[in-house]
Amino acid sequence: MADRPHDPKLMSFGEHLEELRKRLVVTLVGLFVLFLGGLFVGHALFDLLTQPLMEQLKEAGQPQTLLATSPVEAFGAYIKVALVAAVLVGLPWALFQFWLFLSPGLYPEERRFVYFLLPMSVVLTLLGIAVLYFVLLPISLLFLIRFGAGLGAPDVATQALPAGVELFTGPPLLAIDPVDPPAGSMWINESMQQLRMALSNGEVMGLPLVSSRGIAQQYRISEYINLVFMLGVAFAIAFQVPLVLMLLSWAGIFEPDDLKPYRKHVLFGCAVGSALLPTQDPWSLLILASCLYGLFEFGLILMKVVPASRVARGLGSKGAPTDGDQEA
Repeated sequence: MADRPHDPKLMSFGEHLEELRKRLVVTLVGLFVLFLGGLFVGHALFDLLTQPLMEQLKEAGQPQTLLATSPVEAFGAYIKVALVAAVLVGLPWALFQFWLFLSPGLYPEERRFVYFLLPMSVVLTLLGIAVLYFVLLPISLLFLIRFGAGLGAPDVATQALPAGVELFTGPPLLAIDPVDPPAGSMWINESMQQLRMALSNGEVMGLPLVSSRGIAQQYRISEYINLVFMLGVAFAIAFQVPLVLMLLSWAGIFEPDDLKPYRKHVLFGCAVGSALLPTQDPWSLLILASCLYGLFEFGLILMKVVPASRVARGLGSKGAPTDGDQEA
């Protein structure tokens, strides 16, 4: 893509439409191929998404299972995971096709803005998803599961065993399943928290061991997947705050000094915005509000160190802009 003067007559309107159609077809074909790949690795992706939930269910003494209340619910959730994975992985491909369509009509200075904004947006999106998966989900699920499991907990009285009474010793406690257990044998798998039994056909069946306190925590597979995706979209959008502030500064709408006196108002707005999260537990509200305000402060820094004039002449350049930059 050699730099050339901006000339809207280089391509006719019909040629622009044909080029756009070509880029859309190439983008859709790429996304379809990625979707087919997502179907093959869907099990691994599904395990990855449900791992935080399973870990917290285990810690709370709850069965590590998800419910499907209709025959198509599990398959629909699987397809949705593969589809969303294809869109996320294929987003750089789609952006690249859009760039191939757009770049011939841009000035070199305008291209520099895109070179800066697109990678920054991708990095911020990945950072938001990482914060959601590694920080918010484990903390939020831990609070919600333990809170629900603790409601209505029975008050079980204890006393010393009467004279001559001995407790029945049940199946052995094992960390993992034994190799080739004989038919009819039973044991307790502590890592899975299950009572396990070997059948005559060689299959091993399990019965979940549930904590005897509070309300059993069992969730529908579709509701959990939808919750994770909704939170993922919310975090991906929220982490674009620095870029929005920088764009407002480039457009001359705001300057950093204009926003500094309103820090308290911004903090209140971050708290209100985080309250719109689907989980609405106190920890997720606190985490997202803190992230939003931190991103606001980061945006103020970007507004100072990356002004539009510096991007237009190249981030690596120093000194006054050239005559061509000033004209741009």
